[in-house]
Amino acid sequence: MNIDEYLHFANDNPVCFLATTEDDQPHVRTVMLYNANKEGFFFGTLSPKNLSKQLHKNPKVEVCFYNSPYDFAHAKQMRLKGTVEFVDDPEIIHKVHEDHLFMDEITGHDLESISEVFKIKAGNLHFWTMGDVMNEEHLEHLVF
Repeated sequence: MNIDEYLHFANDNPVCFLATTEDDQPHVRTVMLYNANKEGFFFGTLSPKNLSKQLHKNPKVEVCFYNSPYDFAHAKQMRLKGTVEFVDDPEIIHKVHEDHLFMDEITGHDLESISEVFKIKAGNLHFWTMGDVMNEEHLEHLVF
């Protein structure tokens, strides 16, 4: 597999699950990928949220993308382990905020001043299907 197959799968299935840890306790939540490209996997959050606090304290994460098929025989997931980097580029933060203006509408606040963007630019990727249930130790992994 090459990185393009993983990027394509992530962009096609942007609703995913991201796991963090805090005080040796895992925390998982549903998040939405902003974009995946050769620069990394990009996500947005808000600085007051627990997610942001957990990532600043421990930037190691695992993300699971899932294709949600009607027939479980066609289920496929992509797991991504890596370390988060916060993006300090006002233009990117503004763009991510603009693409998520529905959050401003929901909260009744302009959230751009507390918006954060983080990316995973290096890590370990692999796919898993139902056919792999007894073959996990032999799955192909891509280190990027």
